[in-house]
Amino acid sequence: MKTVPHIYVPFSTPQVYSGVPTFLGLPHVTGAEELEHYDFAVLGVPWEGGCTIGGFSSVELAPKAIREASLRYTGYLPEWDIDIFDTMTCCDFGDTAVQNGNYEFTFDQIRQTYAQLIDAGCVPIVFGGDHGIAYPIISTLAERHKKKVGVIHFDAHLDNFPSFGDDPFARCSPFNRLYQDENMDPTKIVHIGIRGPRNHPQERKEAKKYGATVITAKDVKEMGYRAAIQKALSVAMDGTEVLYVTVCSDVVDGASNPDGPIDPCGLSSFEVGMMINECGAAGACSFDYVEIYPERKGSQIGAHTANFFALYFMNGVARGRMERGSESEASICD
Repeated sequence: MKTVPHIYVPFSTPQVYSGVPTFLGLPHVTGAEELEHYDFAVLGVPWEGGCTIGGFSSVELAPKAIREASLRYTGYLPEWDIDIFDTMTCCDFGDTAVQNGNYEFTFDQIRQTYAQLIDAGCVPIVFGGDHGIAYPIISTLAERHKKKVGVIHFDAHLDNFPSFGDDPFARCSPFNRLYQDENMDPTKIVHIGIRGPRNHPQERKEAKKYGATVITAKDVKEMGYRAAIQKALSVAMDGTEVLYVTVCSDVVDGASNPDGPIDPCGLSSFEVGMMINECGAAGACSFDYVEIYPERKGSQIGAHTANFFALYFMNGVARGRMERGSESEASICD
């Protein structure tokens, strides 16, 4: 089976006006039994849990915005002269069920749906939603690879606060939940791009307490992105079986993230894109992108950036498999 983005098909009419288009206009799959035909599977998680910024952010609208923006894109990157879809296939598995305010129901649905993707051998590409979704997703992976999951977390913030008030599952806390997960080794978690006064001193203490690695934005700028991502990969892949990549939009400098959390003094989209691509090429088997707020600005810069970073990750996966001589290699997530 071969899949191609909508933009490759002249004069085709995607379902833009009658409904939400699929990612790149690729096939929409509704049954788990169909997933085995695809290398990648896109999953939306339209969820906002406890809001830590004082009110509604519109983050639950992000999967729709990302899919709508995706219709402009191909799978080809001239930097490496590789088209993902020459060697790999992708489908859109739709969204998980969510229920506002109900963590138990929503997180259970995320776990069940994500498990279907990895059971089928797909590389999941997950669009949130707030960053709280990283906990149910990564812990599902960890259940299958006891203490053998490496995580590279791109973010301005550590997101490892013990609890936001009485909410331990808020978007500022998923990595504390993972630190304490019996199936995770927190020393295999790398936080990269961290910076700024929206971090709490307790978060740095929590990272030190559990042995997680912190690479600040200042570190990246001073050592260079190539050295920074190699350091991150060396930690996250040391003795692990699978590598997970999770990206918060605010890892990018606030000037380039107007419809997401605004955090100046950050990384450029080029630096982040190159590092994400390296993660894919190194063998990462799953990716998520979270925290864009479509109703904040009309230009949908965040949605377009999400597409870029997802495609840079996917292109890296394709490049890595080609370099290893295994174009049909199954996902190592399962």
